[in-house]
Amino acid sequence: MTLLAVERIKLFSTRSPYWCSALALVLGVGLTAIIAASTDNGQLSLGVTQFGSSQLALSVVLVMAALAVTTEYRFSTIRATFLAVPNRTSALVAKTVVVAFIAGVLGEIIAFGSVGMAKLLSPASDLAINTSGEWRHVAGVGLLYGIGAIIAIAVGILVRQTAGAVAILLVWNMLLEGLIGIIPKAGVKIQAWLPFMNANHFLQLGGDNAAEQAGAGIDFKLSQWGSLGYFAGIAVALLVVALIVAKRRDA
Repeated sequence: MTLLAVERIKLFSTRSPYWCSALALVLGVGLTAIIAASTDNGQLSLGVTQFGSSQLALSVVLVMAALAVTTEYRFSTIRATFLAVPNRTSALVAKTVVVAFIAGVLGEIIAFGSVGMAKLLSPASDLAINTSGEWRHVAGVGLLYGIGAIIAIAVGILVRQTAGAVAILLVWNMLLEGLIGIIPKAGVKIQAWLPFMNANHFLQLGGDNAAEQAGAGIDFKLSQWGSLGYFAGIAVALLVVALIVAKRRDA
């Protein structure tokens, strides 16, 4: 049995992936349903359909990914894993691959599910996905979730405690990067290099409505695909640091 199969079995032997996946679906698709139901038929835009997927649902997926690691540390099952697989890096990388893949698939389901829900509730609205930018805006959610899961796993390995890891991830994603913008003069410049701001920049659809543009007012130095690469680079760097720390300390 490969390490990937082992990690998949371990992950789905707990309830947290099921509950987190269900909650992410409800938040992502549900918010779209609420917006579509309260918007005049024909007035809904494609950018609005991803409000829930790019913020609320992403936060739940980050929690799910962190729990995949911290739960093992909490119940000391990680020790059995390291005894069976002395190469800790291999075991943790396998876990990362499995969780990131599942997060990515979940992201695609939520993104396209949100578009489908919007079309169902607002059939007269122009919600067709035609241009490359529109495909990136919707299909890119899966990439965002997969990379975000890598960051969450790295934080989980470093912190090892569920409460601490979850608090760090939620504050970082939902609060901290936004608050940095209020720093006089330098705040917006700093935001242009923050990971989740760049992740949102990658998903930016554009258009005339500023409310639909993630990171509006921030002068990003990278292209949208460059922002995704930057986000991925930070995720990999954090994971490398986490793997080094995991090898040097007791389980």
